[in-house]
Amino acid sequence: MRTVLCAAVLLASASGALASGALWCSVDDAKVTFQLDAGVTRGLGGPTFNFRGDLEIKARPAADSLRKTVFEDQNLAQYWLDGDELRLLVYREHEAKDNYRSVELTILTKAKDEGTYDGRYMLAVYDGTAGVDSDPVELKGDVSCGAE
Repeated sequence: MRTVLCAAVLLASASGALASGALWCSVDDAKVTFQLDAGVTRGLGGPTFNFRGDLEIKARPAADSLRKTVFEDQNLAQYWLDGDELRLLVYREHEAKDNYRSVELTILTKAKDEGTYDGRYMLAVYDGTAGVDSDPVELKGDVSCGAE
């Protein structure tokens, strides 16, 4: 009985591996460097898994916590991969004593070729004191993404 159960689990996991793909986006320009990667399932509405990313804002001082940000699954706030569009919204707050600090990365792309997406990124950097409204610093540029 154990053999049958183990075989069934193995077959189920193998078919799940065949039903997944990946997406990725990267930029290395004068303002920022970032790389985002995620697995994507082909069923169940196409949720992502193992989302990871690294962002470096080149103009920020080396000791500033906003200079480098690591993204994980919980930071992918929204994602859309349908037809000829790939869109991502990635958000991460940085802990600071009396400051509200966060980064919000928006990626909007259109398919160029099959599996290749080109578009724009918009990075909003919020670096304010609690209770004080301040406008975010916004950085924009071109982005290249892929999906399979």
